[in-house]
Amino acid sequence: MATFKHCVAVLLLVLVSACSGIGKPGSTNPKPQTPHNLCGIYAQYGPWQRSANASQQAWNIHSSISMAFIQHESGFKATARPPRKRILGVFPGDHLSSAYGYPQAINGTWRLYKQLTGYHSAKRTNFHDAIDFVGWYNARSVRLNNIDRNDAYHLYLAYHEGNGGFAKKSYLAKPWLLTVAKKVSAQASRYRNQLQFCTPVS
Repeated sequence: MATFKHCVAVLLLVLVSACSGIGKPGSTNPKPQTPHNLCGIYAQYGPWQRSANASQQAWNIHSSISMAFIQHESGFKATARPPRKRILGVFPGDHLSSAYGYPQAINGTWRLYKQLTGYHSAKRTNFHDAIDFVGWYNARSVRLNNIDRNDAYHLYLAYHEGNGGFAKKSYLAKPWLLTVAKKVSAQASRYRNQLQFCTPVS
């Protein structure tokens, strides 16, 4: 009987601990129920709104742009990865790239972010770190390629191709990418319009 009570107590403790992390910027949460509605996202995960606001304040990139990038890149899935290569068309091989987490940042760019910002413990599965990274990267694109900070379309092209690739206009050889950038830009505009109706974070 004592053993049964002990097991129940441990189970309750685990459940309480798991629930207490929901919504925290550093926790890994299920994907939002309304990924295309910014107010719905923030209603579900209030701390994400604080993180988005902090990123906007730090890097002067509007939070609607950063949120649209994350929505497209990972669908707000903390552990998102690109698909694996197929060996002989059947067996799973390595992932197509090292992109990972909310921002789908590749290993080298993530290392550079940590090095230049001093955020050495930052993780791509941490929403607060991820949206700060997106703001940081877009701020670099503004500086390195003279992109308007409100131009989500060209900022996304630089995010996808890298600032070096953007400078060489590598995106012009990828009509599909231009379509994707338009989609991301449209989502950023929708998020920005929705934001004015969202309940301010306390």
